[in-house]
Amino acid sequence: MSSSIRHILFPYDFSAQASQVAPFVRTFAEGFKARITLLSVVPPLFELAPADLGPPIGDDPTEWTRALRTRLEHALLDEFGDLSVACAVEAGDPALRIARFAKEHAVDLIMMPTHGLGLFRTLLVGSTISKVLLDAACPVWTAAHTETQRAGALPRTVLCAIDGSSSTPTLLRSAATFTTDVGAALTLLHVVDPITDWPSLPRERALQESVRQEAKAKVESLRREANIDAPLRLAVGDVVQAVTEEARQEAADLVIVGRGSITEPFGRFRTHLFGIVQHSPCPVLSV
Repeated sequence: MSSSIRHILFPYDFSAQASQVAPFVRTFAEGFKARITLLSVVPPLFELAPADLGPPIGDDPTEWTRALRTRLEHALLDEFGDLSVACAVEAGDPALRIARFAKEHAVDLIMMPTHGLGLFRTLLVGSTISKVLLDAACPVWTAAHTETQRAGALPRTVLCAIDGSSSTPTLLRSAATFTTDVGAALTLLHVVDPITDWPSLPRERALQESVRQEAKAKVESLRREANIDAPLRLAVGDVVQAVTEEARQEAADLVIVGRGSITEPFGRFRTHLFGIVQHSPCPVLSV
């Protein structure tokens, strides 16, 4: 993630969930002095529900695109009326179009809810979000997976979950840059796999502690390599549960997670990314 966010892409399907993300988009745009692009995608006609194809538009994709652009240009005027906002409409697979648009138009950040039930029922749904999270070349901000969102302020408390892979120093520097830019406090978290089902036994407990200390030494070395001075916490257990519970206990405003390779020995967070997004009590920024 670069040191500045200049272009924010906001995929929008006119759903209540997407509309609740708008205040966050505005806050980020104001904080980083960024421009916004509202993007809506007309999915393939065979994926649309019969009600979506009702009059007066009919089944002509060109008419759909034209009508949608008009509607998009009038959407969120109260929220974004005084900001630099562009509108774009595309047709095709939503996840593919979102990721491709972001790459082709130098988008620095994609901001979206984890689900939506708006005009196009396939635009902001779980499968689309998961594809965008894995395929987008830029960072992706996702709202908390709840029906209602908290006030859209810039985060003040940030939890960065690190997995100890070779991409950890890059993630640490990105998290440090972001928290510095927004004036937030940064805490680091590393989750160690449990190695025993009998932690009450002294021998098993000692073995788990040995593994924990080895993991701590590794991530401390990576932290020094990245030249990041932030408190580090270690947890033992399930990755998704540990990250979301730590975020809840810390009252974190944002969780930052990397999207590194799943083939690396310690590259586990990519495999748990959508689980963290679904269960986090706060928004998640995946970089």
